[in-house]
Amino acid sequence: MCEGGGGPPAPAVQIRQNQQPSRRLPDFLQSVNLKYVKLGYHYLITHLLTLLLIPLILVILVEGAQTDPHDLKQLWLHLQYNLVSVIVCSVFLVFGSTVYIMTRPRPVYLLDYACYRPPPALQVRYTQFMEHSRLTGDFDDSSLDFQRKILERSGLGEETYVPEAMHCIPPRPSMAAARDEAEQVMFGALDNLFATASIKPKDIGILVVNCSLFNPTPSLSSMIVNKYKLRGNIRSYNLGGMGCSAGVIAIDLAKDLLQIHRNTYAVVVSTENITQNWYFGNKKSMLIPNCLFRVGCSAVLLSNKGVDRRRAKYKLVHVVRTHRGADDKAFRCVYQEQDDHGKVGVSLSKELMAIAGGALKTNITTLGPLVLPVSEQLLFFSTLVVKKLFNTKIKPYIPDFKLAFDHFCIHAGGRAVIDELEKNLQLLPVHVEASRMTLHRFGNTSSSSIWYELAYIEAKGRMRKGNRVWQIAFGSGFKCNSAVWEALRYVKPSPKSPWEDCIDRYPVTIAA
Repeated sequence: MCEGGGGPPAPAVQIRQNQQPSRRLPDFLQSVNLKYVKLGYHYLITHLLTLLLIPLILVILVEGAQTDPHDLKQLWLHLQYNLVSVIVCSVFLVFGSTVYIMTRPRPVYLLDYACYRPPPALQVRYTQFMEHSRLTGDFDDSSLDFQRKILERSGLGEETYVPEAMHCIPPRPSMAAARDEAEQVMFGALDNLFATASIKPKDIGILVVNCSLFNPTPSLSSMIVNKYKLRGNIRSYNLGGMGCSAGVIAIDLAKDLLQIHRNTYAVVVSTENITQNWYFGNKKSMLIPNCLFRVGCSAVLLSNKGVDRRRAKYKLVHVVRTHRGADDKAFRCVYQEQDDHGKVGVSLSKELMAIAGGALKTNITTLGPLVLPVSEQLLFFSTLVVKKLFNTKIKPYIPDFKLAFDHFCIHAGGRAVIDELEKNLQLLPVHVEASRMTLHRFGNTSSSSIWYELAYIEAKGRMRKGNRVWQIAFGSGFKCNSAVWEALRYVKPSPKSPWEDCIDRYPVTIAA
């Protein structure tokens, strides 16, 4: 018998009030670590050669435009009698051009992407979820009441999805069912991608797949190679156990590989598997993910071919990764383990919100020098220097990230984090709308959530040429990762967008 279901025990950046301490993020922008500012400027200086060459080229072009035929004749006569100088200058020019071409990073373009939308039969409503949980017989009254309160305050709507095996009573979390879920979501997203991007699977040279909690043998990446008969020399990678921020990590890995391998395409598949990762115990720190996580998957097509710029949607501008795993508390704050009765789940630490805030502070402090306008950087850096030199109690200037980004895709890990980021970064409701509505419509889809959010912005017709998008995600370990994209044209929603049949109903009002 199949009726309803829940979500998987996977990392989520949310915690209950009654678990102590506070659900609020720390006011991380009021205490800035100078070494992370230095790191951001270090990234900026790596492009110093390019920054210096641009003014030089402009000066040469201006001078050349003012040169008349008589001047060119005199220059030619002068060069005829200075052959050694000509040779030296030519060698220097060729050497400099070669160094520049060899060291400059190759641009990475996003041609298209697709997000999987499950069939309506897999939707689960609150009442179904609670009735299903009760009928399993695994949860006591206290746990059932706890899950009900989490659902009511989660920000999830009534149309989220769980896999077929979790609709059954009793649930059937078998290896075969988990494979079926993985195939359904990955192949569904990839079928849409190949259809809309007009690219053949044989053209793919790099494949990166990330899924935190389900890593079978053969791997998920091998399942894709087998399904689409990808070529034998494809460079495939399978990332596991990296939490909800693994999607940005996978993009970063694909970017690095595209710097090495010329004229090729890379596909990044981001998903999570629920079937074998639902917690059937009564430890409250392990029950929250059951209520938040839902089915989802994204497939992203990247290219390093210069000719693809004309048809690309976005260009990858920056990726900044922060890893706090060296700290024991951060390492264990999202931890998969067995409870006292031997049931496996992911335990969320009471200090999760504070750890997330620290990782976020580090990440945005590093990112700031790369993306903020000069005016914001000067105000920020000058107040920081005054504070350090004179040891005053002056508060650091809080940069306005709205001047650097037009759109924000904050990982839909939980309502509390979206609320706190809106407050701490001084964002407007429209800036977090995509995150809130994605959480409401699809739930926490782990590493793929930032792509459902980008699809929402496109479906609303808000993505214009030159707009910058900030994708930011949190994950176990503990990690906070950011990706920055620039729109290369007015971006229309792709066919079979996950919002295709419901965008007119959004945004919706979410009860407090």
